[in-house]
Amino acid sequence: METRFPEESQAMTLIEKPSHPGEVLVELYLEPLNMPANALAKRLNVSRTRIERLVKGETALTVDTAMRLSKFFGNTAEFWVNLQRAHDLARARKTADLSDITPLEAA
Repeated sequence: METRFPEESQAMTLIEKPSHPGEVLVELYLEPLNMPANALAKRLNVSRTRIERLVKGETALTVDTAMRLSKFFGNTAEFWVNLQRAHDLARARKTADLSDITPLEAA
């Protein structure tokens, strides 16, 4: 049986510049609810600075925050974690130097 490794472009469509989870939080949740970051922090039982830094894009979303957001907004932690993952991968693709790695050739 031949093993095939799909090219990245064949495997999935990549989003050029995925939104930071904090941007999604602001645009889809906080602004429509007219809820300031500090009010959300109180409702999630986390520090004000955790949410403020998240919405400014200064920090990555943690799994703990993802679980709290999912419980509060009624969606899944995976939704929030996947936003962070897509954002991190897009940034890494722009900065990682992988030129010294030779791809494995399928038999």
